[in-house]
Parts: sequence; structure tokens; C-alpha cells
Amino acid sequence: MTTNTRGRDKMVQTAQESDDDRVKKSDDAMEMEIFNRVITDPSTLKSRIVQSKSIQREDAAVSDDDAPDARESQQRQGDQPTFAKLSAVDAARGVGGGRGRAEYRRIRCPAHRYTPLRECWEQILTPLVEYLKLQVRFNTRTRSVEIKTSKHTPETGSLQRGADFVGAFMLGFEPQDAVALLRLDDLYVESFQIADVKTLRGDHLSRAIGRVAGQDGKTRFAIENATRTRVVIADSRIHLLGSYGNIRLARNAICDLILGAPPGKVYNNMRNVAKRMNERY
Repeated sequence: MTTNTRGRDKMVQTAQESDDDRVKKSDDAMEMEIFNRVITDPSTLKSRIVQSKSIQREDAAVSDDDAPDARESQQRQGDQPTFAKLSAVDAARGVGGGRGRAEYRRIRCPAHRYTPLRECWEQILTPLVEYLKLQVRFNTRTRSVEIKTSKHTPETGSLQRGADFVGAFMLGFEPQDAVALLRLDDLYVESFQIADVKTLRGDHLSRAIGRVAGQDGKTRFAIENATRTRVVIADSRIHLLGSYGNIRLARNAICDLILGAPPGKVYNNMRNVAKRMNERY
């Protein structure tokens, strides 16, 4: 009797286990089917965000509408936008679009440059008015040259270039040399004093100035021709006009003369510098 009941219990238990296995297998099959559906769906390969069919249809419609714009943007990707140049007054007008405000510069005229300015006034006025389209006048009360932009000024940097040109003339450069500041962008003006190199007083300062200038300006002309710069000696101040590298060469030669180097040695150095520059160009 007991053996029969034990056998029945085992049969019932095995039947339950088989039913459980069937349920598990069916669940596994469903999961595999869902997994296969998700994998085979091309939308899930691009993103892991599951979307409804209506949303997918709307996104597809939007992408179709944007397709021509995308093609045009790809065609225009290599093109650079071009904008017309702003005049000085338009640039000063600002974002608000109000009335353009003209910019203004004032360059004082030293007492020793008043007569040369009066004699060379036409040579100074012509490039400023005809080339840079600036308004220029000389204020006799303040003894200064006043420059202002107008609606005809082509570039915003014209005012500063004109001020540099007039300032170079006030330092002692000739108009033919100073006008190069308007035509070339790599020219600069550098000024320093003899006291910045070596503290000299009295006759020692006078002899240093004489060594830099030379007899009848011979040394100064040699430095200018060798380094392709322009040198102005105004008392104890020295002004240099030229490119950055040429100004450095001229400054080194002048500093050697101020420190007491013999002019012959400086001439030899200038000869070597001129030879190197001729080979370079």
C-alpha cells in the first residue's frame, strides 16, 4: 500500500515538473521571439529608444521634408560667406543702427616742426584726403593737426594709419619716408633716448651724439643704407622707421656707437649686414 502511494506521488511530482518545464520553455521562446523582433527592427540598431509607429511615421515625414535642405547645405558647405566692407562711420554706428559717430585724432605739433609743417602741408594733406578719405585741419590755437573720419572713409583703420603718418612727420621724418606707413603694414616707428643705453652728461653726451651722426651725417647714412631704415637724431632722442628686423639691426649699431665702439668697427659690421641682406633679397 505504501509503495503504491509513493509511486503516485512521484508521478504527480514528475508531471508538475514537466508542466513547469513547458511553461519555462514557452517563456524562453517568447523572449527569444521578442528579442529577434527587436534585433531585426532597423530602428533599434540606430538607437535604443523605442518609439511607436505613429512617431516613427512623423519622424520619417519630417526627415523627408528636410532632405532638400540637407542636400543644399552639403552643397554650400565649402562656400565662404562674403560681406561688404563697412566704412568707418558704419562701423561706429553700432548695433542700434543710430547715427554714426565720427572718430577723431589730434596730433600736437612741436615748436621746431611748425615751419616744416607749413612748408610740407600739401604733401601731408594729399595722401590723407585722397587716399584715406579723411578730414584734416590745423588748429592754430592749439597748434595741432586734427583728423576726423567721414562717410567716405573706406576702412576703420584709416584714422589710426593717418595719425601714425602725421606723428612720424612730427618726429622729424620726411613726408616721402613717412608716407610708407600708409602703404605698408609691416613698418613701425621706434624711439629711445641715449640715456636709456648709457647715462651720459655734458661733453660725453655731445660726443656720443656726434659718433652716431658722424661727419656730415656719414655714419647715419651708412646705417640707413645698410639696414634699409630711416634714422632721425633729435637732440638726445633717436627715432627709427622701418620693419621690425631692420630696426633691430639699426638699434644695435647705434647702441654700439653710444657705448663707445669705434666707427670703423661699426662700418665693418654694417658692411657685413648689407651683404647678408643683399644675398637674402
